Amino acid sequence: MIKKLCIITLISALMFNLSAFAKENQTMTNTSRQEIADKNLEILFNITTKNNNGADKDFMDILQKYIFGEVFTIGDLDIKTRELLTVTSLTVMQTLPQLKAHINGALNAGNTPIEIRETIYQCAPFIGFPKTLNAISVFNEVIKERGLEKELKSTKTTNENNRYKKGYEIQKPMYGDEIVQNMKGLPDDMGSDVARFLTEVCFGDFYTREGLDLKTRELMTIAILTTTGNTGVLKSHIKGNLKAGNSIETITAAIIQVMPYVGFPNSFAALKTVKDVIGE
Repeated sequence: MIKKLCIITLISALMFNLSAFAKENQTMTNTSRQEIADKNLEILFNITTKNNNGADKDFMDILQKYIFGEVFTIGDLDIKTRELLTVTSLTVMQTLPQLKAHINGALNAGNTPIEIRETIYQCAPFIGFPKTLNAISVFNEVIKERGLEKELKSTKTTNENNRYKKGYEIQKPMYGDEIVQNMKGLPDDMGSDVARFLTEVCFGDFYTREGLDLKTRELMTIAILTTTGNTGVLKSHIKGNLKAGNSIETITAAIIQVMPYVGFPNSFAALKTVKDVIGE
């Protein structure tokens, strides 16, 4: 009987210690999460989680610790790239108040006005010109408020005579003649015009611009397609990213970076597409 009581006492003490350890460990995790969030929020927006107030304090607490305290720790992306990915996703979604905040955040993280402008321009072939114009308007508003107009200049590198050639030089190594084959069979050979437009506009007018290198442009495209949920085109651009020099780990981290903005379903679909590419 005495032996049985000793065992029960020992088990109870052990369970108490494990419970205490779990609570202490959870507290440490939460503290670390908040500290990381505070560091990132201070850099980007000159605030911390302690600035939360008003009716939505609980919501902001969840948002800030999840995005800036957890998601920001996933993968090898630096804070500048993370903010460009965020600007891209918010441009696609047309969430313009948040976009304005993150354009400021991208500047505070060390991105140049040209890098941010080119990030927004990069969205046009994928989401259309009207939505991109909305985002450009917000960008110009921020630039004017911060007195940075003189830092902007034209980054165009092509002209009417070479935009197709220069675009094709970028497109061909990464995507071959995929679009030409896909557009075959349309009436009056209009598919050839569409394929030419893609080469001239997407790759000739945009990809050739200075301000962002090819790797960064392709990584931003991952954010665009994750946000739109277009996994068919995303699969092609994951392969293009690999050819451009981005690792599969960087691509995966980019998808996770925009997860809080686009939601879990689109992000899960994008991550499954990554797994499909790995499987091939």
